[in-house]
Amino acid sequence: MIKPNRRLALYLSAPHDCSYLPDRQSSTLFADPEQTLDMTTYSELLHYGFRRSGRMVYTPRCEDCSQCVSVRVPVDDFNPRRAQRRVLQANTDIEMRPHPARFNPKHYALYQRYTAARHEDGDMANASPEEYLGFLHADWCETCFFEFHLDGQLVAVAVTDMPADGLSAVYTFFEPALASRSLGTLAILRQIAHARSRGQPYLCLLY
Repeated sequence: MIKPNRRLALYLSAPHDCSYLPDRQSSTLFADPEQTLDMTTYSELLHYGFRRSGRMVYTPRCEDCSQCVSVRVPVDDFNPRRAQRRVLQANTDIEMRPHPARFNPKHYALYQRYTAARHEDGDMANASPEEYLGFLHADWCETCFFEFHLDGQLVAVAVTDMPADGLSAVYTFFEPALASRSLGTLAILRQIAHARSRGQPYLCLLY
């Protein structure tokens, strides 16, 4: 639990259109965005199902619905399914490298291509560099931008927070032309392997 001497204000939003289910209303419980968090408090919030978007740490809180489930993968017990093994086998030529969580023009260009293909009509398309980095990074958070390279070319980036007791997958974007390689699935599988190599028990995923 969050220790009493680490006071953190939580707020509940007014109902709004649900991002996941049509014709549903949702509310969001979020940590005070004016407070600067630390990795210990953030790690504790992850245990309660909170996730991060930029500096915002939040979790859905809906009166009559509990469909949004926060997934924590116990990495030591994880065994890839047949389809996941095929993804790993098909992408043995892709290398994952850690990169500091800072602005990189190649990352940004890839993000623009990805959001143009996947979120053409949404707010994420045509994000400015400041909006892009503000969505993925928080000044108080230890984060790594894992790069995925194919034949020397950047093809995906997995944004991953690095609490001491388990990794948290924040967002992944990849080259739209390589959708058949299932790079989103590959990123999760590689993050699971990375957590295991660090002796960390969990990889936290989104809802």
